[in-house]
Amino acid sequence: MRDYWEQPEKKKINVKKIVISILISIIIIAIIVLVALYISNEQFRDWTDIQIFRKEISQDRVAVIELEEGQFSNVYAFNRYIGILNKNKLSLYGSTGSEEASLDIEISTPVFFSSNRFLVVGEQNGQKMYLIEDKEIAWESEIEGNISQVYVNKNGYVAVIISGTSYKSVVQVFDPEGNALFKRFLSSTIAMDVSISNDNKYLAIADVDTSGTIVQSHIRVISIEEARTDPSNSEENNYQSEQNKLIIDIEYQDKNRIVCMYTDTISIIENGQETTMFDNEDKKIIAQSVKLNNNFVTIEEESSGIFSANSVVNIVDIDTKNTKNYTLESSIKEIYTKGDIIVLNLGTEVEFINTGGWLVKRYVASQEVTNVTVSDSIAGIIYRDKVEIINL
Repeated sequence: MRDYWEQPEKKKINVKKIVISILISIIIIAIIVLVALYISNEQFRDWTDIQIFRKEISQDRVAVIELEEGQFSNVYAFNRYIGILNKNKLSLYGSTGSEEASLDIEISTPVFFSSNRFLVVGEQNGQKMYLIEDKEIAWESEIEGNISQVYVNKNGYVAVIISGTSYKSVVQVFDPEGNALFKRFLSSTIAMDVSISNDNKYLAIADVDTSGTIVQSHIRVISIEEARTDPSNSEENNYQSEQNKLIIDIEYQDKNRIVCMYTDTISIIENGQETTMFDNEDKKIIAQSVKLNNNFVTIEEESSGIFSANSVVNIVDIDTKNTKNYTLESSIKEIYTKGDIIVLNLGTEVEFINTGGWLVKRYVASQEVTNVTVSDSIAGIIYRDKVEIINL
């Protein structure tokens, strides 16, 4: 009977757990609200980028590399370094502005190209060429003819466009050890650009026939394996564009897709077909580039008033075909692209955005910016007497 009349024991409420749960819920809701505001509200995003993420930096807060007064220096960013070529010396500087390596490079008028940790340097209209891997010279070579353009893929395979021979253009390919693999001779067309696939299996050549009254562009796909033994029978595909379309740039992307930039359109070659992805018709396009990872970018000027215009940056994902937009209430002087970084030179400001359409850094100067060099992780703002370093 006693058990029957005994009052049940009251459960104790854990106040501490309840308070912690409420606090966690509030934090999660606050984060969701802030993220939504950051995505949808441009003024809030700009304030957050400046005040919280510190993405805006001024000219007086960056590391500086001083250039020799009265000496012209060639400046190029690659990998984690700013390279400065002067008097046959290539000096490599890190993010703090300190010199990390100095390489003997017998080149006075260079043409550069970089990918991943590789930098290829050739003598413009000369014969000398070097491949730099990180901070070391991997190999050097002399070619027959005159170097017009150089290219290296992310694995260190090099292609060079050669002029000044009995052919209109010659394309020569080297492996990462500097072994010459083959030459492709173009007797009636001029090579405009080259690209090597990420799996090292294919060489793409963009060339133009200007011998007749009609301009004819081609994109040739060469099997590197076949070309090593039989160069004349190594062409796997030859994509011929519409008449009077001038090819400017090409770039191999993942899955062996080739992005092709013409003067009036941007197209993609995949699965044996070339498809137009962007048409410049009826648009005021001021700049565009296909030199990005699995994306291309176009910049369109749109009127925002009687005497004003906005610059709309359209970033197109090659994989999903989706377009991301980044709008600036000013005119863009120049763009530079590398990897996942798009550089927008506005004059006294430079904006670095990524292929996701988000601001990475904003550089504010007290003078006009004339030139910029950029890699995936570092950029150099080039002036007459100095280079200012931006870490991305």
